[in-house]
Amino acid sequence: MNRMNNTSASLAGFGSGVSLGGKVLQYRDKQNIYKQGAPAYTLFYIQAGGVRLTTRTKHQSSAVTAILGVHDFFGELCLAGYPLRMSTAVALTASSIRTIKKTKMLQMLRKKNKTSNALVAYLLSSVKNYRDHVANLLTSSAEQRLARVLLRLAHLENNGRAAAEIPVLSHQVLSEMVGTTRSRVNLFMNRFRKKGYIKYNGGLEVRQSLRKALRG
Repeated sequence: MNRMNNTSASLAGFGSGVSLGGKVLQYRDKQNIYKQGAPAYTLFYIQAGGVRLTTRTKHQSSAVTAILGVHDFFGELCLAGYPLRMSTAVALTASSIRTIKKTKMLQMLRKKNKTSNALVAYLLSSVKNYRDHVANLLTSSAEQRLARVLLRLAHLENNGRAAAEIPVLSHQVLSEMVGTTRSRVNLFMNRFRKKGYIKYNGGLEVRQSLRKALRG
């Protein structure tokens, strides 16, 4: 599931995240932030870069469950009383990530001010996104699911900026997110590029025109 959504955009008001407190750490590309099963005493706010969450069940290989970007939180299940990490978090690229203690965040949520209201809205939107993700898997084609993932990564789900650049993700990672094969993702990405929906230029530029792929 991808959680880059409209609520993420509203959380951009936190900027560097100074109002959230905590400590900012730097992570290298592909560096582990935490592993599934580790104790969960903190949550995280992405100031720069991106994060991939993967979950593994017994006798099954790992599956990508979320790709997150700037102004996204992760590890927030600790607020609901989960004592252990339910997934493994890995930096997608060089990233600056703020670590916030669970106790500190719970105090903030109890204040019922503008910041706490935004946080509650974000957490509720996460639940909605899980539901929407399941619905998309059942009702959308693989090409449409890929387009939706890219639009969310670029924060272009609604009308606004004409384009936005995101880090280049491997087609294997995208295939796991979309629920299809790497070869089909390669086919769709080439199709998007030829139609001018995306452009490779160091990073990956996603354009608002990619929304046309959702109309099929």
